[in-house]
Amino acid sequence: MRFIPSIRSLLFALVVLAISAASYGQIGISITFAPPELPVYEQPPVPGDGYLWTPGYWAYGDEDYYWVPGTWVMAPERGLLWTPAYWGWGGNGYVFYDGYWGSRVGFYGGISYGYGYFGEGYEGGRWQNGQFYYNSSVNNVNVTNIRNVYNTTIINNNTTMNRVSYNGGTGGINRRARPEEEAASRERHIPPVAVQAQHAQAARANPELRASVNHGKPPVAATPRPGAFNDRAVVSAKQTGATYNHPMNGAAVQPPATMPAKNPENNAARSDRPTPNNRPESSRPPSAQPNNRPESSRPPSAQPNNRPEPSRNEPAQRPQISPPSERSQPPRTPAAETRSAPQQQQRSQSAPQKPEEKKHQDEQRKGNEKPPQ
Repeated sequence: MRFIPSIRSLLFALVVLAISAASYGQIGISITFAPPELPVYEQPPVPGDGYLWTPGYWAYGDEDYYWVPGTWVMAPERGLLWTPAYWGWGGNGYVFYDGYWGSRVGFYGGISYGYGYFGEGYEGGRWQNGQFYYNSSVNNVNVTNIRNVYNTTIINNNTTMNRVSYNGGTGGINRRARPEEEAASRERHIPPVAVQAQHAQAARANPELRASVNHGKPPVAATPRPGAFNDRAVVSAKQTGATYNHPMNGAAVQPPATMPAKNPENNAARSDRPTPNNRPESSRPPSAQPNNRPESSRPPSAQPNNRPEPSRNEPAQRPQISPPSERSQPPRTPAAETRSAPQQQQRSQSAPQKPEEKKHQDEQRKGNEKPPQ
């Protein structure tokens, strides 16, 4: 039955398209520090017809940036162009976006890689009648070997004036994708071909291409073909921007879960060292609570025997009044006399006489009076 091979072919094509769509997009890595600036280097000559220039870029691996040299790559299909890889700020770190092949060049962060890639589109050549034509004003083309050539002058053609290698973030390229670039990102793409992947792996395995070793000036900046690191046409970086120094803290965003908690600050309260505001009340001396002492308004001399003061809501007991001749009581303190004397005087003056006592006094006064003669 012939339809079974057809189904298998269809499924295989769908798998290839799914892999291609997932390969050219964002790579699952986020770095907290920006990549180095782009080095300045010469482009090797075009090795033959159908080769397209893929600019060098900084990749990341083994806790370090490393340089992937620019190189000439044979296009996987006629009519395809290369969209370079780039780094972009993702909010919490720098995210890597891999390059891809497509019918037109998409967004690559506005990075000016040079040699036709000046931040927008591609000015290094074009496809015409199934042949790729090279712009000799921006490419190193030997017209003796390459006949498909035209010359269109481009500003900043062979020099990368702005060597910033990332989009967004602090100091990055401030550019967003145009509508046509967004449309290009939704079209059919082919991920980097096998020779490009091998080229990047070889760069990662080369210690001299690590940024911590070459400080932003790689000894192999570009190659005539993928993986040809020892070819006579290999070129090194001529210069770079600011000298790159590898951060000491690497790309860690958060501390490991096993890391112990930080020690409390010097001013923070600790459970084993109570502060003056956190000491229990029972440990304070009585003098530390002036508002809670009983009878704070009375002098100590008013309570010689520490007798409790009767409640203010209860009526005070009246002292027994005796004649002045019989007042022989123990001496009292001045405060006690001051408090009791006015009370006794007031009670003696205000006490009313009973009717019987008043009648008896009137009769006695009349009996003592003499009748007139």
